Formats: sequence, C-alpha cells, structure tokens
Amino acid sequence: MNTQRPLSLWWDLLGEDTPSRLRLVRNTDVDVVIVGGGLTGLWTAYHLKYRNPAVSVCVVEADVCGFGASGRNGGWVSALFSISDSGLDRRYGRDAMHRMRRAMNEAIDHVGATAHDEGIACGFHKGGTLVAARSAAQVQRARTEVDESRKLGFSDDEISWLEAREANERMAMDSLLGATFTPHCAVVQPASLVRGLAVAAERLGVVIYEHSPAISMEEGRQGQRPRVITRGGTITADVVVRATEAWTSQLPGSKRSLIPVYSLMVATEPLDDATWDSIGLHDRETFSEYRNMIIYGQRTADKRFAFGGRGAPYHFGSRIRSRFDQEPAVFQRLHETLRELFPQIGDAAITHTWGGPLGIARDWHSSVGLNRDTGIAWAGGYVGDGVSTTNLAGRTLASLILNDGDEIATLPWVGHRSPAWEPEPLRWLGVNAGLMATRYADSREAITGKPSKVAATMGHLLGG
Repeated sequence: MNTQRPLSLWWDLLGEDTPSRLRLVRNTDVDVVIVGGGLTGLWTAYHLKYRNPAVSVCVVEADVCGFGASGRNGGWVSALFSISDSGLDRRYGRDAMHRMRRAMNEAIDHVGATAHDEGIACGFHKGGTLVAARSAAQVQRARTEVDESRKLGFSDDEISWLEAREANERMAMDSLLGATFTPHCAVVQPASLVRGLAVAAERLGVVIYEHSPAISMEEGRQGQRPRVITRGGTITADVVVRATEAWTSQLPGSKRSLIPVYSLMVATEPLDDATWDSIGLHDRETFSEYRNMIIYGQRTADKRFAFGGRGAPYHFGSRIRSRFDQEPAVFQRLHETLRELFPQIGDAAITHTWGGPLGIARDWHSSVGLNRDTGIAWAGGYVGDGVSTTNLAGRTLASLILNDGDEIATLPWVGHRSPAWEPEPLRWLGVNAGLMATRYADSREAITGKPSKVAATMGHLLGG
C-alpha cells in the first residue's frame, strides 16, 4: 500500500519538525541578498561568509530551506554536467572541457568535506555509479560513450566498461549484458544536507528569511542598487543572486528562461539483508540504465530502493502546482520498471511517492554568472544533476562577487546565456512531443535491438 508523505522520503526520514525561521517584515539593506533557500543559495551564502566574514548576506526563501528540488532529488552527488564532455569540447575546446570535468569531479569531494567539517549527518558515501546495458542497442551506446571518453583523453579512472560477469557481481540486475562504471558519484540524504547547510551558513552569520516569497527582482541602474521586493519588505543590496532553479519561471520577466519539468520518485520499504545480498550494490553505487528515458536509483542508508525517472508531462505555461507532484500513472510505471530491473524485490511495498520540478534551459546548458552593470547574479539550469553542481555554483558565485581572482570563475559555464524558450503553445507542444519521442525510441529499441534514430535526433536537440 502506498503512503503519501509530505515533500519526499528524505523529509520524512528527518523525523523532526521544521524549525521556524524569521519572515522578512521590514525593509533592509545588505551587501548580498540571495533569492532561494535551496542548495545553490545556501552554498553561495556559506562560501561568501566563509571567504569574507565582513560581507553581510541574507537569503529569502518562499517556503522553507530545501522545499524545492534540493530536498526532493534522487540523492546523487554526481559529476554529471548538463552538457556532455564531447559537447563541451566542441563548444569551448579541449583545455576548457578538461578544466570543467576536473571541477565537477572535485565538487563531489567538496560536498563530502564540508558535510564532515560542519558536522552535517547526511550519509555522504562515495561508491560511484553503474549504468546498465540490457540490450544490444544499449551496449552499443555504452561502448560508444567509453570510446568517446578515451578520444577526449580520459582513462578508466573516469569511466570504464564492465563485461556482463563483472557487472553482475556488482549489481545483479535482470538481463544485464554489461555496464559502465564511474567512481565520480556519491549518495547523500539530500534533505539532511540542505537543512544542515542552512544551519552551517547561519553559524557563519548568514541571515535566512523563510516564508518570504520574492515578488520581483529589480536590476540596479542609473546609480540605484538592485533590490528584491517581497510581501514583507524590500531588500536593497550591492548584488542580488537569483538561485530559484525551476521556480525562476514564476518570476516576472523570467517565464521563458528556464522551464519546470517534473521528475518523480518512489521508495520501497526497507529490504532485508538476504534480498540485498541477491541484488548487490554493496558499496551503495548509484545506478541507471542506457535507455533513452532517464531513470536513476540508489540503495539508501536504511536499505530501501529510492528510484526515480522522468515521464511526467510538462504543464502549459510553465505552471508549478503541488498537485503536479503526484502522477499515479508515472508512479506505477516507476514501480513496474524497478521490479523489471530487480525482480528480487518481489512484493516489497512502495511506502513513499513524491516529485517536483527541475529547471531546464533551452540549450540544456547550466550556467552561472554576475552582471556587474545590473548587480544581478544567477546560477541554475542543472537539468536534474544539481546536488554537486550547486556546490560548484556557490563557490563560483562567491568568487565572482568577491572578485578574488579564483580560477574557478573562469570555467566555461561562467557567463553563459541560454536562449529563451519558445512562447506557448509551441513550448508545450515541443517539450511533450520530445517526451513522447523518447518513449517511442525505447519501445523501438526493445523491438529492433538497434539504436533509435529518433533518440539520436533528440540528443542533438537537447544539447548533448
């Protein structure tokens, strides 16, 4: 029997009431105001105060810290970036691509080190990622990825191919023909991470206002400093940071900057040791599959499967509603897919179902930057791979705002500007047509055993 829980499994596992933080009830003035109390905003606030304690920083959050994707995601602290290494190589050149790859890999360890140093009990464990190949088409796609990695100058330390026997020893997935493995991923309890990071930022002197939604962000111009207007007051600052990810689409003038696309998850009840012995994942490797429709999972610290994927529709006008977090048909497909991959789970109950929106730019390109003329800084468009990318974004924004000359501020995603999404109804038609095409590609590959041309076309359109 399914038991609906608030927000996510991760919030339920916290086992405590959400602390009450101040609402903004007056006008105020600071050096930096950050809109959004998720991981992007909190990493930025933390690193600003860590690097320069004299800087006054406040965060305004519409709900509570971690309410958005930061507290509802799959718990992957991965080195995945929204643009592939080959895509970065084509756009920016080999050296820039390698610098970006190193920065993403290192971001994982930054998250783990900060959690350790700040006493954030979020279950950080670095076991890598296994991506399964369960058909001839998927094997071809996996081997191509490894070959392209070699051509770009990477070794097995970045990604390696595991033949069927070795792959099954690590993860006994049904019909497994092989898998790729990368060591560059960790698992985490994301709600614990974001809640702990908020406390760590406050210890450094960051002021956090919750239940204080931003009505608008105004650029600085003609000698006027930028400001954020909320229902309870206006905050004027030298720099305003937009750290709103999917909710960027709800801000005036930003509806076509990022679109909110829903990703949904299910979690099983805790499984017994015998079941896990038959499944593997003993180092808590995260796992996925080389199908075209994105799926992702982890073995949680309390011995559950937490498993998610795309498949929920995009909602006309970039709407975000709490009811969109629940799509029973998608949850059913996720449960069926999990049982298909791991029949060992038998009739294990699904105890939690949840979801939420993530932010996608038109060119599928994450970005971070600061416009010194307007005083507006931003980061986002993580395409669902934000738990580690937010850390890199926060450190980068801190460097840009403090102008401290850190090399991190010269990475190729800094200053990138994505084109606007199409107006409706073209946006709704295009995004949902892409979703249908992805499903079709998987069904055709299952029949033919050959890579789908439709999938290849979609890959080019999505910025790979």
